[in-house]
Amino acid sequence: MNLNKVFLIGRLTRDPELRYTQTGTAVAEFGLAINRKFTTADGQSREETCFVDVVLWAKRAEVASQYLTKGQPVFVEGRLELDQWQGPDGSKRSRLRVVADNFQFLSGRGREDDAEGAAVGGSPAMAGSAGGGPRGPRRPPGPRGPGGGPPPAGRPSEGGGPPAPADEEPPPEGGDDVPF
Repeated sequence: MNLNKVFLIGRLTRDPELRYTQTGTAVAEFGLAINRKFTTADGQSREETCFVDVVLWAKRAEVASQYLTKGQPVFVEGRLELDQWQGPDGSKRSRLRVVADNFQFLSGRGREDDAEGAAVGGSPAMAGSAGGGPRGPRRPPGPRGPGGGPPPAGRPSEGGGPPAPADEEPPPEGGDDVPF
């Protein structure tokens, strides 16, 4: 039995770069920085950063390119892929990267433990979170935000895309600056 599944939370190291294949399929690539804090055997606090390349395809790539920016926290769910090619000098080159199946916008308020956001895509692995199952993203229970305002107006459907039209009032001042 084999399993190739990755769950990462980190911050973008650069804005997503959106391109299109010859057949018109959208492809977005960005870097993700994941910090790990730990204490050494001699009691010193240390921090390491792991940098990972992430690639998104189709509608998810377009959504990421439109809404994600450098420094923004994001949750990524996907798989590892080994990319191999031959360099200009004839040497064999390779890199390990994450092909994202789903991603979730996280709050940009600067708190790493604030994992409320909008999911793009659906996965049974995220059924208990603010992400979604086979029917798409679900809203977290209860009102959103410290002011008890309503949850965000529209969320992307399972395939990504623009948010649904808002029939509700916008969140109170100081709420998320992400438009859904």
